[in-house]
Amino acid sequence: MESRLDRRPVTVWWRTVDRWFLAAFLSLMGLGILLSFAASPAVAERIGLDSFHFATRQIVYMIPALAAMLAVSFLTPRQVRRLAIIMLGVSLLMMVAVLYVGVEVKGAHRWVSIFGISIQPSEFLKPAFVIICAWLFAEKARNAAIPGNFLALMLLGLAVGLLVLQPDLGQTILISGTWGVMFFMAGMPWLWIIVILSVAVLGAFGAYFTFDHFAGRIDRFLTGEGDTFQVDMAKDAVISGNWFGVGPGEGTVKRMIPDSHADFVFAVAGEEFGIVMCFLIMALFAFIVLRGLSTALKEHDDFTRYAVSGLVAVFGFQSIINMGVNLQMMPAKGMTLPFISYGGSSLIAVAVSMGMVLALTRKKPERRKQPGIAMLARHALAAE
Repeated sequence: MESRLDRRPVTVWWRTVDRWFLAAFLSLMGLGILLSFAASPAVAERIGLDSFHFATRQIVYMIPALAAMLAVSFLTPRQVRRLAIIMLGVSLLMMVAVLYVGVEVKGAHRWVSIFGISIQPSEFLKPAFVIICAWLFAEKARNAAIPGNFLALMLLGLAVGLLVLQPDLGQTILISGTWGVMFFMAGMPWLWIIVILSVAVLGAFGAYFTFDHFAGRIDRFLTGEGDTFQVDMAKDAVISGNWFGVGPGEGTVKRMIPDSHADFVFAVAGEEFGIVMCFLIMALFAFIVLRGLSTALKEHDDFTRYAVSGLVAVFGFQSIINMGVNLQMMPAKGMTLPFISYGGSSLIAVAVSMGMVLALTRKKPERRKQPGIAMLARHALAAE
């Protein structure tokens, strides 16, 4: 049994970290490796690679991701803010660079290649954006003279502007929605609510009439006409799996899904392991979001409350979008399932984000009051 007097960093961390969060994150990481072996061989063989090329790379990515999550979880709230400032600055600079020297994929410039490694800066922007906005909202709540809300709005405008230029409308919606959740928790006035909702509606209409690919996805979702091959196959894969699946490696529909190892890995889980596995995955995501919000609401520190809420909100929104697309309940959008889909940038960025959650939700150290002189005197008199 560990002593409370043991002040070694690892011991203190283990005593204060939220082990339920930790267990849920590790469970999703394990499922990510398992489903990578189930979903990626068909994709690798189709493009002439070794059957376990993507699965092996997923394990390789998982090692630094796990290390990053654990390392960040040791930080104090102040250190989390400092890390976020650095990440935000680097991410914004890289997002500007992406527009000029980025790798073009399907008409979008979202990746930059550094020493042969493709990095998606917007993935690392998300946790940094949440932390800095949470800090600005908290500063406004602490001192009304500080223009925290205005600065957070300016930061949102900068991030959205860079994302639209790539273009990446999915991440734009994700970041905007998360910002709205934090601002709502910070006491958003009704006038702001009306203005923001109006801008969101106008932005959606503007995107529909400006970006052909966005309009095409909305039209295909509403009418069912056009190229809906991937989402149709994803839905068929889940249906063919029934409750308990066809068995590991026995899926056939997954072989026809081009992105089965990335955006449609949830469908592979449904085909090979059944709807029961889908429910398990959804339950893990729901647990993380609900526990995060519950923990945040109990916090007295405004920054911690807003930051934890924002981090689990972006985590939850992203998982809902991915699973909704797989089940043909939302328009198609290339968005990964956190911790499970294949992808180095996404995996490491999510790990850093959840490391921040672990750091911010750690139990505060107990401060035992030392007996004062007056108290010692009273005890001495009572003893006489």
